This record gives sequence, C-alpha cells and structure tokens, in this order.
Amino acid sequence: MAKQRVALYLQDAHDLREGLSVCQYAEAKGFDAVWQAESRLVRDAIVPMAAYAAVTTRLKVGSGVINNWTRNIGLLAATFLTLDDLAPNRILCGIGAWWDPLARNVGIERRKPLVAMRETVEVLRRLLRMERVTFHGEFHNVEGIELDVVHGRREPRHVPIYIGATGDQMMEMTGEIADGALLNYCVPPEYNDHAMELLARGAAKVGRTVSDLDRPQLVVCSVDRDRERALDTTRGLLTQYLAQQPHIAKASGVAESVVHEIQAILGWPATHEQIERAKHLVPDQLIERITASGTPDEARTKVEEYRRRGCTCPVLYPVGGDVRLLIDTFAPG
Repeated sequence: MAKQRVALYLQDAHDLREGLSVCQYAEAKGFDAVWQAESRLVRDAIVPMAAYAAVTTRLKVGSGVINNWTRNIGLLAATFLTLDDLAPNRILCGIGAWWDPLARNVGIERRKPLVAMRETVEVLRRLLRMERVTFHGEFHNVEGIELDVVHGRREPRHVPIYIGATGDQMMEMTGEIADGALLNYCVPPEYNDHAMELLARGAAKVGRTVSDLDRPQLVVCSVDRDRERALDTTRGLLTQYLAQQPHIAKASGVAESVVHEIQAILGWPATHEQIERAKHLVPDQLIERITASGTPDEARTKVEEYRRRGCTCPVLYPVGGDVRLLIDTFAPG
C-alpha cells in the first residue's frame, strides 16, 4: 500500500532561513511537498521556492498560490522554467485569481476572472512545452514567442498547474483545464463534497474524471500537547483572515456580523495588539470546525476527515508553536 502523501505550507510567520531547515526536516520525515504562500503584501513566493528547492533533493516545491494578474505571461513562464532548472520535475505551479480589496488597492481590476485564468493557463502551459506561441486573447497578447533557451535543456518542462479556486465557476473550470486543484483552507471538511461535484463536472467536459485531478488541500494546523494553547494560536490567525480575506470568511460560513465586528477593530495592516483585542470574537467551535487544531491525536483525526472527502494530500499550515512536532505528528509511516 502506498504511503499517504502529506505536505507543508509556509507563509510569513517563520524566519525565512529557518524555513530552509524546516523543509529539510520535512523531506527527511517523508513529506511530499512544501508550498509557499503569496497572499498579503508581505512575502513573495518565488524567492523562498528557489531557496527551498536548492536545499532539498526530493521534496516538491509549489507556489500556493501566486496570482495571474501581476506577472507578464512571458516572465511567468520564464520564472517556472528557471525553477525547474534548479529542481527538475519537482516544481508545482499553484495560481489563483487573487482577491479584493487587496487587488483593487494596488490598482488591479479583476474583471472576467474565468477568461483571464483560462488564457493564463493555456499560454503558460504551451510555453512550458517549449512551443512557439502566438495568442491574441482579451488578457494575453503574444506574437511568436518562446522560451529562448540557448544554454541548457530544451525539452518540454513538466510543471503541473494547480488552480487555487474559491468560487463555483472557477472550481468547475479547474476540473476542465488544470492538472489539479489546490483546495481552500479555513473550511469545514464537508465543503469538499460540493467541490468534488464541481471538479467532476468540469473534468467530464474533456473526458476526464475527478480522479484524474490531484487535489491537495490547505489545512490550518496548530499542534500542541496543550490543547488550549493550540486553539489560541489558531484563534489569532483566524481573526486576521476573517477581517482581511472576505472570500475565506464566506467559505467558512462565518456570520457577517462577526466579520464586521472584527474589521472594526483591525486596521490594515493589522497589528499584533489589534489581533489580540479582537480574537475573543472567534469561538472555539469555529476553530474546531474549520481547522485541525489541538493535540496531535485531535489534529490527525481532523485531517483524516478532509482526506475522506476528496483531499489527496493535506498541505498543513503550521500557524505557530513547534513546527517539528507538527511534522513528526504527520510523518508518513
């Protein structure tokens, strides 16, 4: 029987150099991949990905997720070509449609997100196949371009494309055009039931089934032998997410009144003091419902629920505490 896959998700809470040794530890413990976030205006995904790839030999390295608005399509393809040169066949491209108000606040108008994503995936995939591409769409216009490799490997690159879909239409399209879906975090396990239906519907359009798609899933995970401490660590993270990322609050099923109350306390960027002042608004019941937080046994039990509902590889987001305890807790047997 094949070992169950498990991956690590790193964002910005850890020191960047500490992240290198964490990745090496995860690799030694049999983890399948590490995914680097790029969400708020804090830490770019590409630089850490290159660092993680350079200090590991087997671990896959993914972007979890970059957006499809701020990098020119030629540069995007060249970036993933470069990462694949560093770690051949170990790079995963996770890409998402970004979110407001952040996108709007930096001058990006996220219009027709489905069309924009479809064009991005098509042109990116063709370029990474080392094709010469002419494409005139609504969002991408390229004329006779190709990845201009003079020195090095000219063969097509194997970089699977995952879409971090949130809305129903994007999820269905993911089943149609992507290699996989990087499923949401801060959602209850039953969220996956509808996601699987949408992915299957999209996959059927091109003669595939949902089993043809990889379905890793981000899972907020706080492991501590002191259960209350584990929950309190997660409470701080959820306070910030519910205030700043409305799509997560909506998917979590959190009442708008709670979100507005938290937003009234938090600024942007939020300070540690503001988060501490507002976090009492996040109840234990919500933490237990949408994250894997608690003792090692409790966290393992929760993560298994996501697996049973279609997740092929939990991507664990250690929100604090002892990251190595989390890795040990979920190391494949």
